[in-house]
Parts: sequence; C-alpha cells; structure tokens
Amino acid sequence: MDIRGYQRYREDSLDTMTQGELLLLLYDELVKRLKLAEMELERQQYDTFEQALHRSVAIIHYLSDTLDHSYPISQKLDRLYEFFCYELCRVEAGRNQIELERVTHMVDELRDSFRQADKNTTSDKQMEAQL
Repeated sequence: MDIRGYQRYREDSLDTMTQGELLLLLYDELVKRLKLAEMELERQQYDTFEQALHRSVAIIHYLSDTLDHSYPISQKLDRLYEFFCYELCRVEAGRNQIELERVTHMVDELRDSFRQADKNTTSDKQMEAQL
C-alpha cells in the first residue's frame, strides 16, 4: 500500500470538509480519547490513561484557541472548556473514575448539540438552494 497516497487522500478529505464537519471530527476524537482514558483507568494502565487525558486536554485547548470571540456564545464555551480542563486535571491527580465519566458525558452531550446544529444548518442551506 502506498502510504503517500493514503496521506494525500486524508489531506484532500480534510480540505473538503465543512467547518461543522471538522468540529465534529474533533469532538469525536475527544470523546474517543476520554472513553479510552476510562477504559485504561479501569484496567489500571496509568501511563495510557494519562496519555489519553493529555491528548484530550490538548484537543480542548485547540477548541478553545479556535473560538471566534465575535460571538457571545464563545465566552461561554471558553469557560466550559476551561472547566473541562480543570476537571480532567483533577481526574488525573485523583484517578477519579466517576468524575471522568461525568466529564465524558458532558462532552458527549455537547458534541451531540453541535451535531444537531450542523444538521440544522446543512438542511437550511439545502432549502435555501432549492428556492
């Protein structure tokens, strides 16, 4: 298999994604990493647990850094991202499974909200195009 061809395919697919699709891709990866952290904590695999948490925090920082602060919702999202990072630091320090599950659930709900908003926006654009 030609690895360069695969890398080119990935780059092309990322270039053609909408902002909503890219955002959902980030949230999917964030939820995946948080669930991995949950599994690794249960298995007492603390190195991979911490790696998954660190990657999760890096994704949250990226989401925060890319907020468009011209919208009022951005300030609220920024505070929410800050809360997630704070809680994940606490989770790492105390290896708290219950708190990790709570944060994962909140991130999962936020992802679902963005997914629904993206669907609504996409369907609105399709309706406008038909008119």
